[in-house]
Amino acid sequence: MNRLASETSPYLRQHADNPVDWYPWGEEALASARELDRPVMLSVGYSSCHWCHVMAHESFEDTQIAEELNSRFVSVKVDREERPDVDAIYMEAVQAVSGRGGWPMTVFLTPDGRPFFAGTYFPPHDLPGVPGFRRVLDAVDDAWRHRRSEIEQQANALLEAVAQRTRLPGDMVVPPARDPAPTTARAVTAAWPGTADEEGASAAAGAMDRAQDKRAVPEPAQQATRLIAAAASELGARFDARWGGFGSAPKFPHPTLIELCLQHHRLSGEEASLAMASTTLGAMAAGGIYDHLGGGFHRYATENTWTVPHFEKMLYDQAGLVRAYLHAWQVTHDARWLVVVEETIDYVLRDLALPSGGLCSAEDADSEGEEGRFYLWKPSEISTVLGAKTGAVVSRWYGATDVGNFGGRCILRRLPGERLERPREVEDARVRLLAARAERVRPERDDKVLTEWNASFGAALAEAAGATGRHDWAEAAVRLARFLLSELRRPGDGRWLRSWQDGHARHLAYAADYAWAVHLFTRLAELTGKAEWLERARETAHDMLTLFAEPGVVLYTTGADAPRLVVRPMELTDGDRPSATSVGAAALLRLGALCGDEQLTANGELLLDRLLTVALRQPLAVAGAVVASTLAGNGITEVVVAGDRPDLLAIARSRYEPDQVLAWGERTSSPLWEGRGDPVAYVCRRYVCQTPSSTVEDLQAHLDAERDFARRRFASVPAT
Repeated sequence: MNRLASETSPYLRQHADNPVDWYPWGEEALASARELDRPVMLSVGYSSCHWCHVMAHESFEDTQIAEELNSRFVSVKVDREERPDVDAIYMEAVQAVSGRGGWPMTVFLTPDGRPFFAGTYFPPHDLPGVPGFRRVLDAVDDAWRHRRSEIEQQANALLEAVAQRTRLPGDMVVPPARDPAPTTARAVTAAWPGTADEEGASAAAGAMDRAQDKRAVPEPAQQATRLIAAAASELGARFDARWGGFGSAPKFPHPTLIELCLQHHRLSGEEASLAMASTTLGAMAAGGIYDHLGGGFHRYATENTWTVPHFEKMLYDQAGLVRAYLHAWQVTHDARWLVVVEETIDYVLRDLALPSGGLCSAEDADSEGEEGRFYLWKPSEISTVLGAKTGAVVSRWYGATDVGNFGGRCILRRLPGERLERPREVEDARVRLLAARAERVRPERDDKVLTEWNASFGAALAEAAGATGRHDWAEAAVRLARFLLSELRRPGDGRWLRSWQDGHARHLAYAADYAWAVHLFTRLAELTGKAEWLERARETAHDMLTLFAEPGVVLYTTGADAPRLVVRPMELTDGDRPSATSVGAAALLRLGALCGDEQLTANGELLLDRLLTVALRQPLAVAGAVVASTLAGNGITEVVVAGDRPDLLAIARSRYEPDQVLAWGERTSSPLWEGRGDPVAYVCRRYVCQTPSSTVEDLQAHLDAERDFARRRFASVPAT
C-alpha cells in the first residue's frame, strides 16, 4: 500500500493498492525528485473517468510498468476535482504540446515542477499512431539521462507557453478602472451618462421611450448589447438545427450557452434564439444523455443524436442543467422542462446526498466492470419486470429493440419531436423499472464533497424552490448551505476549504469555491428573506476579493495564501463550467445591488471589464461573462416586497428575470429598504423607483415595463 491510502479523495484511494509508489501532490514528492535526481511522472484524473480506470488497470496495476516507474521516476497522482489549480496548469501544457486535452492526463516534470513532455491516455503497448506507455517511459528516461540540456530547454519553453495561456493576453488593453469604492450611488452612475437622473425623470413621468435614443444608452449597455448579439450570432452558426446543441460530437450540455440563448431572446425578442435553446433542451431530454428512469444527466453524448452518452454523472452538470431547464420553463411555461427540473433534483437528493448533509461529486460511468451496464436494458428484461403487454408498450416508447443501440443492449431514449410527456401507463412502468434497477450493482459514487459544486447546486435548488414554491427544496437548500458553513471552513479564521470526506476537510478553497458560495448565500437571502444569508454572502465576497483579486487581473485560481506553483493560474475563460471570474462578477453585481454595497458592485464591473477584449474577440470562450455583462450594462432591477405579501412574492419569483434581485422579509441596512413601510412591492433600478405596486397586476405591469425598457435599449444599439 502506497501513500494514497489516507487521502480524502476516493480517486486517489482507488490507487492505494497499485504497485506504483505513488505520492500525492506536494513538496514531499518534489523534494524526493530533487534528492533522487529523477523526473516526476504526474498522472491526473478523476474517479468517474472511464479511461482513467482503463489506464490504471492496464498500466498502473502492471507490476513491470510499476517497477520501471518506481526505479526511474517519482510518480504523483492528482484528483483534478480536488486540485483544479494543478490540473489547470498542466492541462495547458498538454494542450500546448498536442493541441487537445483530456483525462487521464500524463505529464512529465522536472523536480521543480516545470513540464517538459505531456499527453493524455497511453496504452501499455504501441497502437497505430499512439506510442505505448512503456515506450514513452523509456524515451523520457533516456532523454533525462543523456539529453538533459534539451529537456531544460523544452521545460523552459513549455513553461513560458503555459504562462502565456494562463494569464490575460499580452495585447489586452485593460479599460480604465472605475473607482473601486464610490462613496454614493451618484458616484457610480455619474460615470455612465444618461442613467440616474434621466431615468428617474423618465420613470416619474411613466415613460421610458427616451431609451430608444441610442445616445441615451450608456457605454456599458452598448458593450453588453453588442457582446450578447455577437455571441448569439456565433451560436447560430454552430447550431445543429436537426439534433440540437452546438457543434459536432462529442456533444456537451453547455448550460451557459443555453442561458445565453434565453437572455438574447429576452432582450431581442428573436424567436431563433429561443428555438436554439428549446431544440437543444428537448433533444437532450429525449436522448440517452438523460436518465429516463432515475432523472439526471450523464456527462456528454459521444455522437450527434444525444443517444449514446459517456455514462458518468457529475454534480456540476446537474446544477447547470437544473438552472437551464428552470429558466426555459419560466420563459415558455412548457411543462416538459419543469418535469426535467423535478426529476433531476429528485435524482441528486436521492442518490448523491450523504447522511451528513453534503452532496457527492459524481457517479462512475462503469459498474460490474462495464461502461453503462447499470443503465442498459433488453426488451426481455423490461418484460420480465412489467409483463409482456406493458413491456412491449414501454419498449416501443423508449426505442428498446432486440438489436440494441449499445453493445446489444438498449439505452432508453426518445427521438427529437417525439412526445416527452409520459402516458400514465408509461409513468407507472417507469417507477417499477426504477425500483427493479435499484437492485442492480450501482456505479461507484465519488463521495467527496466539493464546496464549488455543492454551492452551485444549492444555488440552483434555492432558485428552483422560489420559482416553484417547493418548500421541501427550500429546506434542502438551507440544509446544504449550513453543512458547507459548518464543515468546509477552517476552524479559527473561517478560511474556506475545497474538499470534505468522512468528516475531514482539506485543501484551501479556490476562487470558484468562493464565487459559488457568494452566489448560494445571495440566492438564499432572496429565498428566505433572512438577513443572515446576506451577511454570509458579504463576508465571503470580501474574502474572495482579498484572496484572489489583485489590481489589473481577473480572479486568480489560487489564493494569496496558497503554496506557490510554477505558474499562478487565472480564472479567465470558461471550460465545462463558467469561470470563477464570470461567476464571481455576476455574484458581486447581484449582491452589491441587493445590499447596497457599492464596493462590491464596482469590483464586479472591474472583473467584467478585464474580460472585455477576450469577449470581443471570442465571446463564446467567456460566455459566462457575456451573460453577466447585461447586469453591468443595463443595471439590475431591484424588487422590494415590504410586509406580508406572498402574492407579490410569487409574481417576482415566477418570472424569468435574470437581471433582477429580490429583497423581502427581514429589513437590512440596504438603501433598498429606506422608506419602505406599506405592504406593497417596489420596482427600482439604480435606486430610481416606479410607483409602488399594491396588486399583482400592478407588479406584472412594472416588471413588463422593465423588460420592455431593456428591449428598447437593445434595439437602439447599432451592431457595430
